[in-house]
Amino acid sequence: MEIIKSLNNTEFDSLYIAFKGAFKDYEIQWTKNELHTMLHRRGFVPELSFGAFEKDKLIAFTLNGIGLYKNVKTAYDTGTGTIKEYRGKGLATKIFEYSLPYLKKANIENYLLEVLQYNTKAISIYKNLGFKIEREFNYFVQKVENIKVKDRQLDSIYSIRLLDLSGYKTMNSFFDFIPSWQNSFVAINRKLEDFKILGAFKENELVGHCILEPKSGDITQIAVNKLHRRKGIASLLFKEILNYNKHHSIKIINTQTDCHSIIEFLTSKDISITGKQFEMIKEIQNTVGNNV
Repeated sequence: MEIIKSLNNTEFDSLYIAFKGAFKDYEIQWTKNELHTMLHRRGFVPELSFGAFEKDKLIAFTLNGIGLYKNVKTAYDTGTGTIKEYRGKGLATKIFEYSLPYLKKANIENYLLEVLQYNTKAISIYKNLGFKIEREFNYFVQKVENIKVKDRQLDSIYSIRLLDLSGYKTMNSFFDFIPSWQNSFVAINRKLEDFKILGAFKENELVGHCILEPKSGDITQIAVNKLHRRKGIASLLFKEILNYNKHHSIKIINTQTDCHSIIEFLTSKDISITGKQFEMIKEIQNTVGNNV
């Protein structure tokens, strides 16, 4: 019989074995180091994450990140999975329901997650648990060798430079949509040393930026001031950021499906939509449950 408990005392190696087993059929695979980096970036908190154990073996889990989303204290599902031979027992639902009192006690107000649209079974479970679709996302994956990058000269009034996040408030004004949890400035700042940030400047005015995690090939943000678009700034930022990439592919995860400008831009680089996700959210402070 399985026992559900916090992951606070679970060694990372055991967590990785369970994670690898649960997602072995997933189209994107993680190494141990990549999983460690991903969890750190997404704000993983072991004491507010939970798993089902059979004896000492972790067989199902929900790994929660904790932080602010739209200025509200939120738990973010950074990974929920069940080892194949233990599926069909409702363990994910049991783990979620077990976690609610602990999340409430920690003053978590909302629970946020993303789910692949083809995973209709999971979507049905989340809807039954009271989750509502917040947004619809595209994601893009392309091998570097297949990316089409054209040489293009910028007007001499523009230049590309490395920068830090001190100008993030200016960068915020460039967005056509709010970045998802894993692509937010808060998430990037948790592992800032793992990122390269390029800025486009008109003299000393920041007018565009691109942020890459070189080890994973993950472009978390690319945006240009609306007054400076159609000038080749995004294309040059993209071309320059590729020089820092150390992965065989480039990933752009969680762009809103109604943002046609990013779809057109990436398509022009031979980077087409790979799949779609839903961002779903549930208010948990008013959820019925026992106090811890």
